[in-house]
Amino acid sequence: LLSGCNPLALTGRSKLQNERASLNQQIIRQMRMRAGAENLLRATSNNKVCDMVVLELSYINSNLQLLMEQLEGLNSSVEVYQNIQETSSIPLIPLGLKETKEMDFSVSFKDFILEHYSEDGSSFEEEIADLMDLRQACRTPSRNDAGIETLAKYFSHIPLLESRFFSATRQMGIFFTWYDSFTGVPVCQQNVSLEKASILFNIGALYTQIGTRCNRQTGSGLQDAITAFQKAAGVLHHLKETFTHTPSYDMSPSMLSMLIKMMLAQAQECLFEKIALSGIRNEFFSLLKMAHEAAKVGDTYDQVHQSMSQTPIKDNVPFFWSTVAQVKTHHYRSLAHYFLATALLDHQLRPSDDEDQQEKALSQAYDAMPDGRSPLDILRKREERRRIGKAHLRRAVIGHEEGLRIHSLCRHLRKLDVLQAILQASHNRSLAKFNDNDREDEFTDYMEAPDIVSKTEHKAEMETPMATKVKVTDFFRRLGPLSVFSAKQRWTAPRTVRLRLEDRDLGFTLRGDPAPVQVTSLDPLCPAAVDGLKEGDYIVAVGDADCKWMVVSEVMRLLKDVNEDGIDIRVVSLMDSGLPMPTKSATYCGGISKTYSMICLAFDDDKSPKGRKVTKKGSFLSWGVKNHLKSSSTLSLPTADYSGTLPWNKPCPTFPSSSSYNDSALY
Repeated sequence: LLSGCNPLALTGRSKLQNERASLNQQIIRQMRMRAGAENLLRATSNNKVCDMVVLELSYINSNLQLLMEQLEGLNSSVEVYQNIQETSSIPLIPLGLKETKEMDFSVSFKDFILEHYSEDGSSFEEEIADLMDLRQACRTPSRNDAGIETLAKYFSHIPLLESRFFSATRQMGIFFTWYDSFTGVPVCQQNVSLEKASILFNIGALYTQIGTRCNRQTGSGLQDAITAFQKAAGVLHHLKETFTHTPSYDMSPSMLSMLIKMMLAQAQECLFEKIALSGIRNEFFSLLKMAHEAAKVGDTYDQVHQSMSQTPIKDNVPFFWSTVAQVKTHHYRSLAHYFLATALLDHQLRPSDDEDQQEKALSQAYDAMPDGRSPLDILRKREERRRIGKAHLRRAVIGHEEGLRIHSLCRHLRKLDVLQAILQASHNRSLAKFNDNDREDEFTDYMEAPDIVSKTEHKAEMETPMATKVKVTDFFRRLGPLSVFSAKQRWTAPRTVRLRLEDRDLGFTLRGDPAPVQVTSLDPLCPAAVDGLKEGDYIVAVGDADCKWMVVSEVMRLLKDVNEDGIDIRVVSLMDSGLPMPTKSATYCGGISKTYSMICLAFDDDKSPKGRKVTKKGSFLSWGVKNHLKSSSTLSLPTADYSGTLPWNKPCPTFPSSSSYNDSALY
């Protein structure tokens, strides 16, 4: 089996995850206290008690605010995810993994295997242990392809588990608890879709952590980072399209849309760095190309910031993230103005230059030409080139200054010395070039440089990774083919039938390719039918051989050597899935161990008014037989007085629904 990282290892990332888990526990404790105080406030009419509760609520809300700020600080701690060899790359933002509680499937699965599949649940202890180990490894995946494989393997197992054990007509008593990666608020549900969606979110988050870890000083490292961020966007898009009603806010459609934009923006930034890695030639067309590429990165980050500014996303996204998006918007747009200014100031039109090509390239740099000038006039007139170039430098300097100002507003961002150094160096370069081209006698040149058209030759695109479609072997394959032996199907308990030959004929035919094998064309007068074999029965064993996965030819091979004494086969009959299924629901109460609630019979006044009449003539035994199909597992005690004492009209206690464990109802 695949294993995760050692949760006790003192790495920077493990420390963050441990702090995140601790904060999640503190947040849930405070939210429980707040829910209790609010309930008391609604229930009491004593003014003194009300004042005390209001005071207590103010303390609790203050504590929650502090805890949320600490969690925001963890989401802002991007430096531990960056490549340790990098000293000159702008930091990228990774997603933190969603936390979950450790789970024990053993009791519930063993009970279900015994009750539903009529198999010895204890014989599946090894498979259950392997499943639990795999899920535990998913809590601390390694930050590489092996970690992705671990998460993808468990994700591929979940649909198999859902088909094997989770039925719409029965509650398993298994609660999946996951914490919101932004707010720390837990969501607890019995619906296995929460488990699938959360694992998918963590696959996307792990791709972002892999992307930030890549060495962006090399071409291969940049390509790996681009691929990782594009795959992260693809996974999050798949999550958004597949799971549309997730109760956790970090997986809401609006939040996922913002995260997808942010991942694609970071991929676009890495594409820009890859183009610039080998050096930017000080040549007219090369500089114009880099201006377009830088403008494209700036525009993508501007879209990210606009998305982060929408309600309610802005209330949950760390201030650090929105600040980084703003800073990068100004930084890359300023770079675009610097590159275009350099192309105009450093390269005059020479007789040997292709005038038409330069005119076309310059005209494509703007949506509207500066001051209505034609591209050819700008290219031919040195003074016009210098004037427009200076206007672009002025915008570059102002943009860099705005980026530095916004950078200084975020205390978490101020800790990133690398980012501040890059911003300051870019500002100094633009300012120096502006001063080199400035004249003392120019006091009235206030021309505003137009925006530069953003376009790219390599646009970042979402990439759906194959990791979400890993082929796995069903842990519980021994239960039989999933097409038949699933939680939604119901069978009788296995029956033993003795087969004997009559004139070399068993009295029936078999079909089943693929497995399992089914009895057809049964002669109702043959010995097997007399012994209890039915049309449509599935053969699960021949003698001591399990044949759930055998096809017809293999089963016939076992039956062809039947002697005069015959051979025992075990068969099951498919039951009508529409019949009501006895519910055996697990309930939890405080520190009391798990118990099972009995079925209460509820009668509808409108549908069966006669069914409420209980005559004294009917004995308890006959009553039980009459209602055998309705509630075969119900136990009841006879009563001496039938008049008005039976609780026919009382509501039937049901197992807590998943919706009751959302939000504050959990506490």
